[in-house]
Amino acid sequence: MQFHIRYRNTQGTLMRILNAVSRRGLDLPAVHAEAAELDHQVMLTLEVNQKQVGQLYREWYGIPDVIRVGSGAAHTTTWTSHHPPAGVTLDESRPAARA
Repeated sequence: MQFHIRYRNTQGTLMRILNAVSRRGLDLPAVHAEAAELDHQVMLTLEVNQKQVGQLYREWYGIPDVIRVGSGAAHTTTWTSHHPPAGVTLDESRPAARA
């Protein structure tokens, strides 16, 4: 599955995005980061199950400089979602991520 994350390029933001993947021990076969208009975006290709998708969305949205997270098939290059999948609550994760 390919994930598309748009973020403000502040110090450490990209590393926090990538750390969410490495902490889970997930293989990261492809990463592509680039400037996107006024912001930046990174595309990650990962092998994940539905539970891991929800965990990653919560963690990425917990990063203050993450603007938008989307996911789709590995060949998809457009943003497919501006919100996490159903069942993923952001209110619970945001305070914990800032603590």
